[in-house]
Amino acid sequence: MRIFNRQSELSTYLQSVAQHRRIGFVPTMGALHEGHLSLLKRAMQENDITVISIFVNPTQFNNPEDLKNYPRTLERDVEKIGQLSDDIIVFAPETDDIYQGKTVSESFNFDGLENQMEGKFRAGHFDGVATIVKRLFEIVQPQNAYFGEKDFQQLQIVRRLVEKYSLPVNIIGCPVFREDSGLAMSSRNERLTESERKNASLIFKTLNAAKKRFGKQSAKQVAKWVESVFGKHPEFKLEYFQIADEATLEPIVRKNKKKRYRAFIAVFVGKIRLIDTIALN
Repeated sequence: MRIFNRQSELSTYLQSVAQHRRIGFVPTMGALHEGHLSLLKRAMQENDITVISIFVNPTQFNNPEDLKNYPRTLERDVEKIGQLSDDIIVFAPETDDIYQGKTVSESFNFDGLENQMEGKFRAGHFDGVATIVKRLFEIVQPQNAYFGEKDFQQLQIVRRLVEKYSLPVNIIGCPVFREDSGLAMSSRNERLTESERKNASLIFKTLNAAKKRFGKQSAKQVAKWVESVFGKHPEFKLEYFQIADEATLEPIVRKNKKKRYRAFIAVFVGKIRLIDTIALN
């Protein structure tokens, strides 16, 4: 397995081996779980070269405490990657190498996609996401890049980034990978206590029930019901629940059979913030 810590060394290596070969890229912040590994498996199936980045990007955190506590498990991550294949290339840079001593994000306009849900509650988050994704694409120069649909808003913003900047990358969204309880796999799950992790299964159970209700009730009625569910469980704090148009991420006003809708949720379980999503039609 090849592990690179500097972008110049990775770029030089890829230029030497990638001629007429497809590169598949999986950008991550580490603390790898089965969801990440499923992205790697698909990338290996569909490309000649597979690259994974492991980088906790400081510019997408609006909460310094969250950045400080984000799990960093590089040695264990490399071991998991090696169990899949010794041919996967790992890029694990330092912040200064990526940002060249100036750790600030660029400003982007994604036509309003960035102002919904996560954008309302995490100031500057998507500027940070777009900055690092664009930078990583420039370094790795992949033909295909793989993202999980759990972060569906992020996925749509990355697609818009590629469109706006005419980046030659095919963005591939992959299904949410879940624990046996239904809890969406996330690196943040590692910070949950055993009881919190068990209780957090309520999130997906509620989303599934909301999907069934959406067939018979208005979005407003479904949202009120979701709020009432979490209101009965003091161990949770519901930050938002929103039913939105998949394409625009705008909140639903009136159901339209020609549009695809999706429910989005963010919940604090103790001090840990978890997000999830489900397609409604």
